[in-house]
Amino acid sequence: MPEILETAMLVCFGLSWPISVVKNIKSKTAKNMSLRFILLIVVGYIAGISAKIILGSFNYVLVVYVLNLAIVSINIPVYFINKKYDKKLALYKKEAA
Repeated sequence: MPEILETAMLVCFGLSWPISVVKNIKSKTAKNMSLRFILLIVVGYIAGISAKIILGSFNYVLVVYVLNLAIVSINIPVYFINKKYDKKLALYKKEAA
């Protein structure tokens, strides 16, 4: 039962990450993104994965942790791409002024 509840929690969190990635890609700005927050979530998932490995608990919950980590990690390059868009836009606005 604990594994089922843990999986439910991970699935609930996990469903929000693809939505976040798509939103961040479409927005083409890093203004509403926080690299610190993204990295904090990544570290949390790594800690959860490490705990499962240390306990030798190789089951479907570990798969969900890894999937969530992969999806959240997509936001890291998106953040830097969006920062470049922000810099280009700021430069364009400065030149246009």
